[in-house]
Amino acid sequence: MQFIDLKTQQIQIRDNIKARIDKVLSHGKFIMGPEVLELESVLAKYVGVKYCISCSSGTDALLIPLMAKNIGPGDAVLTTPFTYIATGEVISLLGATPIFCDICPKTFNIDPNKLESTIDDAKSNNLKPRAIIPVDLFGLPSNYDKIEKFAKKHKLFVLEDAAQGFGGKFMGNNAGSFGQIASTSFFPAKPLGCYGDGGAIFTDDEKLAEIIKSIRIHGMGADKYDNVRIGLNGRLDTIQAAILLEKIKIFNTELKNRNKIAKYFINKMPKKFSTQFVPKNFSSSWAQFYILSETNSHRDEIIKSFKKNGIPIMIYYAVPLHRQKVFSSLNYKKGSFPISEDIASRIFSVPMHPYLSKESQDLILNILEKC
Repeated sequence: MQFIDLKTQQIQIRDNIKARIDKVLSHGKFIMGPEVLELESVLAKYVGVKYCISCSSGTDALLIPLMAKNIGPGDAVLTTPFTYIATGEVISLLGATPIFCDICPKTFNIDPNKLESTIDDAKSNNLKPRAIIPVDLFGLPSNYDKIEKFAKKHKLFVLEDAAQGFGGKFMGNNAGSFGQIASTSFFPAKPLGCYGDGGAIFTDDEKLAEIIKSIRIHGMGADKYDNVRIGLNGRLDTIQAAILLEKIKIFNTELKNRNKIAKYFINKMPKKFSTQFVPKNFSSSWAQFYILSETNSHRDEIIKSFKKNGIPIMIYYAVPLHRQKVFSSLNYKKGSFPISEDIASRIFSVPMHPYLSKESQDLILNILEKC
């Protein structure tokens, strides 16, 4: 059993992908070829925004917008400690300071009701609050209604981290359309992934879009040898764009399958376990399917049982960011964010992909029943 079955997916579209790649090989425009512009147009239309700027990774899709907004030393950026390192990493890379806010125990996303205290934390450290990065964890969008009201009150810009959330919805709007800027990742394991690294940035702001395009190619002005600002080498390869153009054609069907599997898991889940809660007016892309054990030691038993049966099992994230060595200078302590710490001690993920068979689903549930 595969944790994420890319091989079965590839069988569905292999010939089309090969034809796309052959076309790139023929025209030879491997950097910023026509497929890149085509993909950006398709993605912008899908998400429902004016501008999509593709880039080299999900990490750069977070870094570039922060650079475009001149985030740097003395600035505070609010975010969740229960996320992948990239979310906090890009803040620190620019010399700014991440200020963490605990999560909702049911959705695992940043808790909007706890955001006010982060403003006080920032100011007490002589930092200027500039932005908030909510994370659409495991495919579920954050509560942008409350977050954007908070941001407007404190004059912060919102950068949506939809690395896992692409394909999810809130109030009928697609992940990638929230905040002033949004980002996503096309890492192969994501619901919409390429065959390497890739990412994209979304915005309705024309001026910001132009700055982001400039930063993506070494701060270019009229051309790539006219450099008007500090930038980086952040372009998406043409071959990866070509692959994504074929994969997005089956994306909606795959999302339906993911939701069908998730619904079956939730309905059949043994009562001793709880799963990520999807509130009314939200839908998830189910990038992963996460379960909470009763205790940390219970999780250890579950991992042993799954390994014994040859079924892969993963833990995201075993250590919240505020407890990682790299952020020790922020002086957070054990207990600073008790919900994040509790969830991290009990959470685990079982295989989830659009091609997970009914037999495999039942096997997973049967093992959980015995644990």
